[in-house]
Parts: sequence; C-alpha cells; structure tokens
Amino acid sequence: MGTIPEPTPARLRAIPSRLLAGTAIVADRLVGERLSAEGAHKWHFAVLVTLAEAGSASQAELSRRTGIYRSDMVAVLNELADADYVRREPDPADRRRNVITLTPVGRRRLEHLDALITDAQRELLAPLTPGQREELTRLLTVLVEHHRPPHPRPHDAR
Repeated sequence: MGTIPEPTPARLRAIPSRLLAGTAIVADRLVGERLSAEGAHKWHFAVLVTLAEAGSASQAELSRRTGIYRSDMVAVLNELADADYVRREPDPADRRRNVITLTPVGRRRLEHLDALITDAQRELLAPLTPGQREELTRLLTVLVEHHRPPHPRPHDAR
C-alpha cells in the first residue's frame, strides 16, 4: 500500500516569490504552447507589438525596447523578414544601419498572435473575477516598476 504524499507545507504555499515563480512557469507554458502551435514565439510577438505601437525602428532600438539581445535580434528579424512580417531598409540618415518596418502581412500576423496571447491570459486568470484580474495586473506593474533597473540592459528573453 502506497503512502499519500503530504501537501506542500503552508509556509511554502504562502511565500509570494514562490507563488509568482510558479505562476510564471504556467504563464510561460500557456503562451509558449499557443505561439509554438502557430510557428511563432514570444520574441516575434514582442517585435511585432513594438513596431505596431512605436512605428519603424532600428535593430538597436528594437533591442532596447524589447530587451532582446542584439545578437538574438538579428535571428528574430531574419525569421520575421523571411515571412514578410517586417521589411528591412537602409536608414536614409545612416546607410550603415537598417530601419525595420511592420508590413501589412505582419500587422495581420500580430492580430492573430494577439488573439492567442489574449486566450492564454484568459486561461491563466480564469479563477479571478475581472476586478481581481485588473488588481493583479496593477500590483504586478507596481512590483516590476519598483524593481526595474535605472538603465535597463537588453536581456536574453528566452
């Protein structure tokens, strides 16, 4: 006869950082699965959103705004350009750098990926009321803003 595993101790279940980490794992899995099923990943989404909201940008600017290392950004932009989601053109002011622009096909792709992300958020936050969802988002924003370094460096968002 097997033993029934003991539940996680109450003290562990009450540690906010542990709860956040566990929720982040679930959130990352949900988003990753949805995007992967469509041949995309979160970096694609981040670049497309940034271009849609801020307009055309250099590779370096996209790297700063998304937190994706410059070396990784090249690969992401290659994938997006190969699918005609973005266009690279020499910057008229500085021919040594490229300006990245969202294409109409890229805008439609973003709308599709946005729906997938929204669906993943809905599943993640299903047990919460709409008011609780808003409050959680507000509180998480407070934490992120408080702990944001003064000069954020692009990081490996994998």
